[in-house]
Amino acid sequence: MWNVSEDNFNAIALQIFQYQAKNNKVYAEYLKLIDKLPETIEHFTQIPFLPIAFFKTHTVVAGDFLPKKVFESSSTTGLNTSKHLVKNLDLYHTNCTKIIEQKLGDITDYEISGLLPNYLERDNSSLVNMVAHLMDHNKQEKAFYLYNHKDLFDKMKNTSTKQLLFGVSFALLDFAEKYNVINSNLTVIETGGMKGRKKEITKTEVYNELKVAFPNATILSEYGMTELLSQAYSDETAKYTCPTWMKVLPRADNDPLSHEANGQTAALNIIDLANLYTCSFIATDDLGKVYTDGTFEVSGRLDYSDIRGCSLMAL
Repeated sequence: MWNVSEDNFNAIALQIFQYQAKNNKVYAEYLKLIDKLPETIEHFTQIPFLPIAFFKTHTVVAGDFLPKKVFESSSTTGLNTSKHLVKNLDLYHTNCTKIIEQKLGDITDYEISGLLPNYLERDNSSLVNMVAHLMDHNKQEKAFYLYNHKDLFDKMKNTSTKQLLFGVSFALLDFAEKYNVINSNLTVIETGGMKGRKKEITKTEVYNELKVAFPNATILSEYGMTELLSQAYSDETAKYTCPTWMKVLPRADNDPLSHEANGQTAALNIIDLANLYTCSFIATDDLGKVYTDGTFEVSGRLDYSDIRGCSLMAL
């Protein structure tokens, strides 16, 4: 998976598509319903994307296996959650580590903390699993914080080591109302997810508030979701970059097969080739802009989609 490049992306994507079109019963039935024959697909931009809602209503798997882990999305009601059956948990962990090290360098240089209260309150969050793995990878004690902000503040003041804080948006903003951390060795990665805990605000407003609370820190964002095995990380302008085995394509409202990257707001389709044993081609409910260099922004959600934990700020 990690040898994917621009030169071989199309060939690998087509190979995975043909495998999943044959071995993923839900995807195969969907292709049949929309009258798309797998043998007619010649380029990854022609591949039909499975609506993400199918992860809530069906078991989306390619092949037959006993999952090592079942990731489940958050829900304000506890009902109608997405489920991602993971065949190879080691693959997910290796994937996560490689992606974040492409952004930050050797992750063992950092002491990692997590301010992820609503995710910690359940045991099947892919985000908590990822952060816990990174802590294990660094051979450090688990450092998750629920609402004990004073303890986190005391830790973040430590300027002698590089600090990495993963935080869900509403919890970081709650923290920001009480504390200011002046530490140039700190990197904050906000992971989205207001979950109705605060009024919806834009990504720019989130960044501005966090820059006040952490004036010398590097502020970044992570884009991931239950239905994926890969993540994208932003720069300090909130533009995300994908690993080489992941692409985000715009989906025009009036032409679902149009994927022109022109910086205009559109729904987002995602190719995640690491999703070998589920579905690598997902039509999300997120809105954003995709640029010609492959970077993208996320600006909100489609009107009909329900709010979920990994969603980002709505405009």
